[in-house]
Amino acid sequence: MPITLRRTARVATAFLAALLCLGVTGTATASPVQPRAVMAQDDFYVPPSPLPDGKPGDIVRSRPSEVGWPSAQAEAWQVMYRSTDALGEPTAMTGTVLVPDGVDPASAPIVAFGPGTQGGAFRCAPSRMISSGAFYEQAGLNDLLRNGYAVAVPDYEGYRPEPETTYVTGRSMGAAVIDVVRAAQRLTDAGLSADAKVAFRGYSQGGAAAWAGELQPDYAPGMNLVGIAAGGIPAAPVQLALHLDGKQGFGVMAYALIGFDNAYPELRLASYLNDAGKQAFADMETVCTLRLLVDYAGKSIREYTHTSPLLQPEWVARYEDNTLGANPPAVPMLQYHATQDELVQFGQAKVLRDTYCDAEVALTWKTLDMGHIDGVYHGNADVLQFLNARMAGEPARSTC
Repeated sequence: MPITLRRTARVATAFLAALLCLGVTGTATASPVQPRAVMAQDDFYVPPSPLPDGKPGDIVRSRPSEVGWPSAQAEAWQVMYRSTDALGEPTAMTGTVLVPDGVDPASAPIVAFGPGTQGGAFRCAPSRMISSGAFYEQAGLNDLLRNGYAVAVPDYEGYRPEPETTYVTGRSMGAAVIDVVRAAQRLTDAGLSADAKVAFRGYSQGGAAAWAGELQPDYAPGMNLVGIAAGGIPAAPVQLALHLDGKQGFGVMAYALIGFDNAYPELRLASYLNDAGKQAFADMETVCTLRLLVDYAGKSIREYTHTSPLLQPEWVARYEDNTLGANPPAVPMLQYHATQDELVQFGQAKVLRDTYCDAEVALTWKTLDMGHIDGVYHGNADVLQFLNARMAGEPARSTC
């Protein structure tokens, strides 16, 4: 078996093993992160038109939600809330608010948990994964609940019965992370405090926590943010795209192109696609993460296009708009990354580390000697230790 295929098999096997540990079953032809009870239509996720007046974080609607993982002892609600899209326009997003049992919500700190890549299909929305017990980052979520944190998990933009997700568009994802906290604080049933200490955390696409940290001083200046923990951060889209073309992570690269196209209408992705590309990219919007990794491993953009959009000026401009580092966060941060990361290039994360250090961010930098998928789980202990210290008011020590 060629080396690239062996590596792809290892990545897919690791991801599938993680899902099986969470009680999720399936095959490569039917997404293993499919919820146990899939509803083809759920009007809760359909935003009203027009969107009601209000401000970011205001709740449009809410409902009680199940927590599908047996050890997650918490009360949960699904929420639709006002937020801001990549163009700076008002939009509606959805998410989940969880308050652990036995905790006084009025004094509970709040962690915004940015989920990693779920995939473009409606059934892949993190709130649906959580309610069905199929959330592959449940271990990290459980850590927070067991330690007394209320947790707010955004779905990010575009998860609805006819999805238009804006995958890895940082400005939209950062707003989603911030505003799901505001929504949690405004959800009367949850009873959380508007003055609660807040932290952002996430891995991979959940590196949106870093975006939230860069946006927060201007976008939510009154939020009592005390720390950020982010791993496997996709900080520089153009570097990530060039790194993944023709490699085992091509499916997530292609999904990123779809996300940018959904966020920015002027990009006109369809105009670059050949017939094979139109069929394949349409399929990518109907599957969850494992299918993206397995079905499209080793593919190249030239197989699906008559002209590559990767370095077209209008695309590069939007990549630059969504590159981290221009507004370093004002609170302590833990940044960690897998040195053998085959999906989110290590080098671009190290550049972000250097940028934050130069800006005198109180940054703790850690490396993990493993690949991307293993990092989803092996960073959780460091994240919890870091967040506990920030909530306790302990001084942060930079490793820059």
